[in-house]
Amino acid sequence: MFLQQPSPTVRHRTGSTARTVVAAVVAVVVLLDVCGCRPPAAASAAPRPAPTSPTSHASLEPPREEVSPGPGDGPASDRVGALGVEDGRLPDGVTPVDTAYPAVANLDEHLRAALRRAAAAAADDGITVHLNSGWRSPAYQQHLLAEAVATYGSRREAARWVATPATSPHVSGDAVDVADLDATTWLSTHGARYGLCQVYANEPWHYELRPRAVDRGCPDQYADPSADPRMWG
Repeated sequence: MFLQQPSPTVRHRTGSTARTVVAAVVAVVVLLDVCGCRPPAAASAAPRPAPTSPTSHASLEPPREEVSPGPGDGPASDRVGALGVEDGRLPDGVTPVDTAYPAVANLDEHLRAALRRAAAAAADDGITVHLNSGWRSPAYQQHLLAEAVATYGSRREAARWVATPATSPHVSGDAVDVADLDATTWLSTHGARYGLCQVYANEPWHYELRPRAVDRGCPDQYADPSADPRMWG
C-alpha cells in the first residue's frame, strides 16, 4: 500500500505547530530558572550522611605521678575523720597566704614568709604552691603515728615516716608538706634561694626552712626521718 504524501500546506502547518510547541517549552524552562521554581531532583535511594564537624577534645593532663608516702606524712596523710581543721587538717587548694587555717597561721613566721616569697616566684612560672599539711596539733600527730604503727607493724618502721608529737617539726610549726608534684619539682630547683629545703630523701613533699641555704645551698638530705638526730629524743 502506498501512503499518500501530505500536501505542502499541511506540511507547513505541522512544522509551524512543532516550532510553536518547542518555543513554548523553552519559554517555560527559562521562566522556571528565573523564578527558582524548578521541581526538586529526586532523592537518591541512599541518603547522604550529614556533614560532621571535628569534635574538640580538652587536652588531657597526663596522669600525675603518685608518690608512695608513709601513712602519716605524705600527700594522702591528712584524711583523718575524727580530727578537724583546728588540729591542722587542710582541704585541697590551700596556699601559704591562707592564714584562716591554723595549719598555716601556726607556722613559724619566717617559714611562712619564705613560703610566700617562693610561691610568688613560682606563680611567675605558672606554678601554684598548695600545701597539703603544715602545723599539726599533738593529737593529730599522735593519731598519724598510731596509724603508721598499725600499718607497718612496729614503731621502728613507722619512724621512717612519722615522728612523735614531741619531735615532729610539724607540731612545732617548722615544716610543711607541699601538695603538688609540679610545685615540689619547682622547689627542688629554686627553693634554696628562699631557704626552703627538702629534708628527707623519701619525702619530696616535706620542706623546712634552712636560712643558710640562701648562700650555701641546702644541706644533704637524711634518708628518712629515722636517720634525723632530732627524732631520737
